[in-house]
Amino acid sequence: MKDTYTHQGLRKRLVETIKQKGISQAEVLAAVGKIPRHLFMDSSFLDHAYVDKAFPIAADQTISQPFTVARQTELLEVQKGDKVLEIGTGSGYQTAVLLEMGCLVYSIERQNELFKKTKRFLPKLNYRPKKLIFGDGYKGLPEEAPFQGIVVTAGAPYVPKPLMEQLAIGGRLVIPIGENSQVMTVFTRKSEKEFEKHEYGEFRFVPMLEDKN
Repeated sequence: MKDTYTHQGLRKRLVETIKQKGISQAEVLAAVGKIPRHLFMDSSFLDHAYVDKAFPIAADQTISQPFTVARQTELLEVQKGDKVLEIGTGSGYQTAVLLEMGCLVYSIERQNELFKKTKRFLPKLNYRPKKLIFGDGYKGLPEEAPFQGIVVTAGAPYVPKPLMEQLAIGGRLVIPIGENSQVMTVFTRKSEKEFEKHEYGEFRFVPMLEDKN
């Protein structure tokens, strides 16, 4: 999968754009500057790959705006070697950012079409999550808990209790909460039963799907 000097220049410009919007963590900026985002998108959108916007992908989903991905990653406050659970693998772009930062990534995707496509695609770029799972993100992944970070990449109408329970002490859950638009919310686990909550403004995500069966 060829990466050209043109794409490298466009990534550099994208990094400058998200820096100007407030992203400051060096590891996050370095990851965005390295990942070939154009390879995560359909060919019809290649000209837009390094514009700071969300774009459609398969199964009526989107690849998130780079600023949003960077903001969620920054809010996680993860370190190299931390276990991170991602709810909503999507195109795999957020997965790649976390892997570039040295995280041990476990990711759940609800859309089978996307799951199959991304599971095949990520290894081609040498991105290898610890686990990539087709399943219900509302349930999390209890058999691999606890996690130092959990990031939800879709709009959740409420905070799933299993995700709170699967956080390590000191771990952070970054989740957009709301129906039509969402408020980016961070829960930090202070003790077994105590969580600290902070909100970081409005965003817009596709809905987080739940298995009702």
